[in-house]
Amino acid sequence: MAGNDLGSLLGGLLGGGQGGSGGGGNILGALLGSLMGGAGGAQGAGGGGGSNGGNPLGGLLDMLTKSGLADQAQSWIGTGDNKPVSGAQIAEALPDQTLQQVAEQAGVTPQAAADQIAQTLPTAVDKLSPQGQLPTGSLEDIIRSQRL
Repeated sequence: MAGNDLGSLLGGLLGGGQGGSGGGGNILGALLGSLMGGAGGAQGAGGGGGSNGGNPLGGLLDMLTKSGLADQAQSWIGTGDNKPVSGAQIAEALPDQTLQQVAEQAGVTPQAAADQIAQTLPTAVDKLSPQGQLPTGSLEDIIRSQRL
């Protein structure tokens, strides 16, 4: 499934691979997979419009921005230091149905899923936007290009 593929790609991007915390890429893969087409995904990804072409990252960042996390999200995209975000802030920003689905896929509680997302999302967004702006194209293509 797309979430598993995204999890593997994101795990490699984050340097976790199969070792270390291991779950960071999988939890982000589940989240982004959910936003691309899972339950609750239409609400989240719809804000990004059709131009995202399989890249739910813009829709996710829009959700965070609308939830009062604009400074944090912009710091991850920019070239400076990444501002931290808490699991509680992530839980507040994401639709309950999306967070529940991600937690079920990862085999953790919704709060644990939010905490893992809060720990790994800033690094993932930072690595996916090395020039200080979100790249275009499918998320899989973007991740693969960063790993070269």
